[in-house]
Amino acid sequence: MAIKFGYHTWSYSSFGSWVPAYTLDETIKRLARIGFDGIEIGAAAPHAFPPYLSPARRREVRALLGDHGIEVSGIGPAPTGGPGYNPSSPVAEERAATVEHYRAINELCAEWGAGSVVYLPGWVVFGTRRRQAWAWSRECLEQIADDAAQYGLTVVVEPLAENSNLCESGEDAMELMEDIARPNVKVMFDCSHVRYRRESLTDQVHLMGANLHQIHVADTTATATRLPAGRGDEDWEGLVDALLDTGFDGYLTAETGFHRRGIDPDHDARTGLAFLKPLVARKIADRAALGNSTGR
Repeated sequence: MAIKFGYHTWSYSSFGSWVPAYTLDETIKRLARIGFDGIEIGAAAPHAFPPYLSPARRREVRALLGDHGIEVSGIGPAPTGGPGYNPSSPVAEERAATVEHYRAINELCAEWGAGSVVYLPGWVVFGTRRRQAWAWSRECLEQIADDAAQYGLTVVVEPLAENSNLCESGEDAMELMEDIARPNVKVMFDCSHVRYRRESLTDQVHLMGANLHQIHVADTTATATRLPAGRGDEDWEGLVDALLDTGFDGYLTAETGFHRRGIDPDHDARTGLAFLKPLVARKIADRAALGNSTGR
């Protein structure tokens, strides 16, 4: 079992707020220097919008990742904006464009050695029944998962309670995964979205079990969200215990700060890693010591 640590590049890429903003090259160098195993990249400008990446540029990024000893843990889509990219849209052309966007992400994952693609199920547009929106999202996911399979990629369904009225909970994500029954489709959760619903992080771990592929990590207080782990009220010890109980083998990817202007992403990244990585190491060591003691 191996738990790895990653950081989402949203807070370096002007997503949600325009500043601060850094190039992908600079982001890779900084996060590698801080000590992360991997990065999760949003497939959006200025970092990785597929139509803006020439073959030469793709090779350049792959070489940069190798030079700095950091991997791409996954790539997610660029939702909303001009193209929309809502797989639950009542506009057939938008749904088709969404599938094509994900096909381009699948190809990019393969080129950069990423193991997973994050699937955002979309949102219900007024005048559409939820049942119909769900069916459209499911149809898109089937096509995306089948395309991803040729590259050996896992497609990970993320519920988005703060942003979506379609797939909001862990149960919703599990239902969508089970509806399409593809072996390369798994689930994840984002700590911030779970706490938005006033639910338990550890309950999500046990609900998803062996199908839990990764987690977006963020801490929360009564007045603040998207904080580095250890700077809020979450029960991180309980979460790590639950992960070890269920045999979690994947990425804990911090997704912090990107929703507001003026953060220092290096500080957020460094602070969260400095708290969470030793905690995981200690919990693993404690269990190993207990196992050795019991064995004797």
